[in-house]
Amino acid sequence: MNGKKIFRIRQIAAGVVFLLAVAGILGLFYGVKVFDIQLMPVVQKLIIDFSVLTLVLFLILAVLTFIFGRIYCSLICPFGILQEIVGFFKNKIHRPKNSKRVNFPLKYFIAAICWGALFGGTAVLIRYVDPYSVFGSAMSLTVSGLAVLGIAVLAVILKDRIFCTDFCPVGTVLGLISKVSLCKIHIEDICVSCGTCERNCPSGCINSKEKTVDNETCIKCLKCLSVCPKAGIKYGIPEKRVKFNPKRRDLIISATALALFGGMIKAGIEFKDKIVEKVKDVILPAGAVNKERFLNKCLNCNLCVENCPNKIIQKADAEYGAVHIDYSKGPCKFDCHKCSEVCPSGAIKRISLEEKQKTRIAMAMINPEKCTKCGECSRVCPVHAIMTVNGAPVLDARKCIGCGACKNTCFFKAIEIFGVQEQKTI
Repeated sequence: MNGKKIFRIRQIAAGVVFLLAVAGILGLFYGVKVFDIQLMPVVQKLIIDFSVLTLVLFLILAVLTFIFGRIYCSLICPFGILQEIVGFFKNKIHRPKNSKRVNFPLKYFIAAICWGALFGGTAVLIRYVDPYSVFGSAMSLTVSGLAVLGIAVLAVILKDRIFCTDFCPVGTVLGLISKVSLCKIHIEDICVSCGTCERNCPSGCINSKEKTVDNETCIKCLKCLSVCPKAGIKYGIPEKRVKFNPKRRDLIISATALALFGGMIKAGIEFKDKIVEKVKDVILPAGAVNKERFLNKCLNCNLCVENCPNKIIQKADAEYGAVHIDYSKGPCKFDCHKCSEVCPSGAIKRISLEEKQKTRIAMAMINPEKCTKCGECSRVCPVHAIMTVNGAPVLDARKCIGCGACKNTCFFKAIEIFGVQEQKTI
């Protein structure tokens, strides 16, 4: 199969993944859970909600990268595919120029800081540069997500995929594996050094004069295969294996990044407790456990926001830095646990509908001074926590799960719902 066909097949597959991702974020279709195979949510879920399936997904991503290189960046990552789309239209207007770049060490330090804090217990830093989180928050029109998206688009216009090669913490880790991967982009002897592949490479990893490819930064878009007039560039297992021989500079950078990573783990442990000291009391989706844990674990991808049928899950705001529930728009549907189904990171634990229906996420309180004793609240309570005694509604706190059904049916605002310190199964 020639290079152009391989490139087109990769493009079609990436397009399908991108459409599924957009449909999933917008709550239009989530039959194929494309976000469950995003690296950051998989790692986060391994840390906070371990399961054998999650471990298998992580190993699959690692093995795929070891065999094929950074194919994840051009085939699975929706933010990476979005940048490719921007680059496609840019190249229609301006002819691509040589974008060869030096392997800049800043990316290792960014990755060390973000991953270190994550392993220390908080996702507050990594959610602003993680491609999955940025894509989700941008698609749901969150200011921070749109800001990072705008910067990435500008970067594509100026320097192609520099975000993926020099800033993305996920890409940095995958690049280290790709450096020793089995299948590589490599230039063969028949190459005439015309420079076509180098000019068209969005990650700037090809040196056509020296006939070398930096497979650490190569995102395996396979565009070079499609533009080479002599079929002098190949993708696969090269005949001549280049031995991994780190230079002194590489060893110094690695040691510094590892030290920074270790320091950030400790900083993350301390930081995760401090950032929740002054946050407001909030009501969280069933499975979030408590406000401290959720604030530190939520990636703010807003997948739950867009998929909530009653639209009561709100985006992060200045008072609480993660998604939360607002009952002013309606109650939490008793027969729904969509947020738990779609959350790929484990910030909202994957619980069954039966478990959700028994999880107390808040507590109702009836104000007798405002109550008109109409009895409507007792009729709508799905767990029969409100009874009518001598004509007046009485709340049985042992049964209340805080779904907000009573609050939303009360025309006289006699019922308030308050968050709980810890979600419990009753």
